[in-house]
Amino acid sequence: MAVNSRKVAIVGCGFVGSASAFALMESHLFSEMVLIDADKDRAEGEALDISHGLPFSKPMQIYAGTYEDIADAAVIIITAGASQKPGETRLDLVKKNVSIFKSIVPEIAKHNTEGILLVVANPVDILTYVAKKLSGFPSNRVFGSGTVLDTARLKYLLGEHLGVDSRSIHAFIIGEHGDSEIAAWSSANVSGVPLHKFCEMRGHFQHQRSTREIAENVKNSAYKIIEKKKATYYGIAMSVRRICEAIVRDEKSVLPVSSIQTSENINGVALSMPVVVGKNGVECVVPFELDEKEKAALIESANTLKAVIKDVLDE
Repeated sequence: MAVNSRKVAIVGCGFVGSASAFALMESHLFSEMVLIDADKDRAEGEALDISHGLPFSKPMQIYAGTYEDIADAAVIIITAGASQKPGETRLDLVKKNVSIFKSIVPEIAKHNTEGILLVVANPVDILTYVAKKLSGFPSNRVFGSGTVLDTARLKYLLGEHLGVDSRSIHAFIIGEHGDSEIAAWSSANVSGVPLHKFCEMRGHFQHQRSTREIAENVKNSAYKIIEKKKATYYGIAMSVRRICEAIVRDEKSVLPVSSIQTSENINGVALSMPVVVGKNGVECVVPFELDEKEKAALIESANTLKAVIKDVLDE
């Protein structure tokens, strides 16, 4: 069945799924949205609640459904999974969520063979790899939200630090969406001005200390939010919206999504690197310069993820 580019499906209606549904309704990107959850009442409740705001937005069909309803969805967003508890790392979640994916992904693949699978559940890199294996979809059509939110957090904190619009900052978090993630400082800039030069222009000279603190704050952001309000969902919902914009509008935007790596140094694992995202999903990896320290950290991040994959999937 041909895909309907104006239709999206969300599997999992917890905090992240419902916040993403709301953000997508507000985006006006889609005219049809189906919500699926193991708890049908929950999906129906969320669909009704969001639908009641449509007179203030744009016409849209939002409803709870089954896997049969996703047959022509252009984008299928998987947020289903156990949530991260205080003190628990994203990798602690892995076994519970791989098991959940084994029941979800084959159902999706059975009913939809042409859409894009966007994995948002954590640990996103492991689950993106698992979704690719279970679905049999081509690699360009299975990717995760990756470090899109981490990168936004980095830009936000740098913007606050430098007193400049975060949208003028060009910097990436790469690797695992988690504890081994890397802030790629060597290529960071503010509208083309190298970061250290811009920092000095704004009266900041403690580069090493500042970059270390900011990178730590980015890495620990989710833990801090979970500790204070038990879950994170608004930031990731806006990240989902941003990724969907790039797909639906065929923007060819450069985003650090988590995708299957096939480079000489890193392969057989999903992690985040800047890639071009358009209507067909991941189009190509952006040739991204890293210094030697960052390259080594990226390989280490990949090896951390590979060890988990091996442990969980016996590969």
